[in-house]
Amino acid sequence: MGDIILDGNPPVGVTLRRSSRAKRLSLRVSRLDGRVTLSMPARLPEREALAFLREKEDWIRKHLGTRAPEQATVFGASVPFLGREVEIVPGKGRRALLKDGRLEVPGEADRVAARVKAFLKLEAQMRLREASDRYAALLNTDYGRITLRDPRSRWGSCTSAGNLMYSWRLVMAPAAVLDYVAAHEVAHRLEMNHSDRFWAHVARVCPDHAAHRRWLHTEGEKLHAWRFETD
Repeated sequence: MGDIILDGNPPVGVTLRRSSRAKRLSLRVSRLDGRVTLSMPARLPEREALAFLREKEDWIRKHLGTRAPEQATVFGASVPFLGREVEIVPGKGRRALLKDGRLEVPGEADRVAARVKAFLKLEAQMRLREASDRYAALLNTDYGRITLRDPRSRWGSCTSAGNLMYSWRLVMAPAAVLDYVAAHEVAHRLEMNHSDRFWAHVARVCPDHAAHRRWLHTEGEKLHAWRFETD
């Protein structure tokens, strides 16, 4: 259907989606990127959807107000890496380097965000591959290729062909949380669902998986608050 704008300070964009499966109006505010989506039955008049939005406007703004504030990747900031805060400081050489608990980044200030992102993606690639290999061996299975992306709605996925996708932002989480996501996705090579059998596989190789899932639910949005784009 498209987007509409709720007037106010600030204005709020809302995406309207008709669904043949929807039986009622359903409102969602993403804690990752603040996107507001209203799903509605296929034949519901749009005026009813708009009236519903006006009734829920205070609720929408309240939820948007609880999101983690955006964080700029600049010299002096402390970016999370494996669950610890590391200060970004000027450095030498050709790439960012972790040294004595600080992330030394060479070059001008306008290149900091890009170089920190490159550092995090490289570390994520190495650590997620190692974790995937380890859990594939423990579960006596295999997988295809690994790709890193920056999705807003999930931390990882496994295709029917066995290819794994991970969010590179996982390297900002504690190492045990990163490991859990790898165990979760590799376990899908045995069960492409979230049945009891699937969770039994995960529990066998990652007994504390419930705690790591809770961490992602309560703290994960803070990882998405970090901005690495340059104007």
